[in-house]
Order: sequence, then C-alpha cells, then structure tokens
Amino acid sequence: MEKEYVPHPVDTSDVTVNDEILALAEKLAENTHEVWARGRMAEGWVYGEKTDPDRKTHCMLVPYSQLTESEKDYDRRTSLETLKVLLKLGFSIEKKD
Repeated sequence: MEKEYVPHPVDTSDVTVNDEILALAEKLAENTHEVWARGRMAEGWVYGEKTDPDRKTHCMLVPYSQLTESEKDYDRRTSLETLKVLLKLGFSIEKKD
C-alpha cells in the first residue's frame, strides 16, 4: 500500500505583497479562468445552468466578471500563491512602462 500523500507547498507566509502585485494576481486569476473556459469550449463544452459532464454543460462558462466572488477566489488564491512563490525563490516582478 502506498503512503498517504501529504502536500508540502513552499511556505509563503512571510512574503508580503503590495497593491500592484495584488492587482497583477487579479489579472492572472481572470486570465486563468479565460484559459480554462477556452479549453473547455474547445472540447465542446457550453454554458448550462447545471454542470453536466454527459451533456458537456458547465455553469462557470461565463466571463470572469460574472462569477461570484467565491468562484473567483480559487483562481485568485492560485495566482497570488504563484506570485508569492516567485518572490520567495528570489525572483523579482517588475512592470515595464
């Protein structure tokens, strides 16, 4: 029998981010949703009030702006954690004007 999987993500609890990074995380979250939606649609999925894998309908195949805040939070957390890991590993994030 295999051992139980215990995730060990990079600890980013000591990483602080400014408002510019938070805005970037939001843009990345929106883009993540757009990439996901495009992929689903390419596979033949369409919007449906209920998600149904047999009919290939999904209730979240809507623009990011139409998602509820709780639905947006998954992409936000992923995006923000990715940016925090980059900073923790010594990378810098710089906006080009």
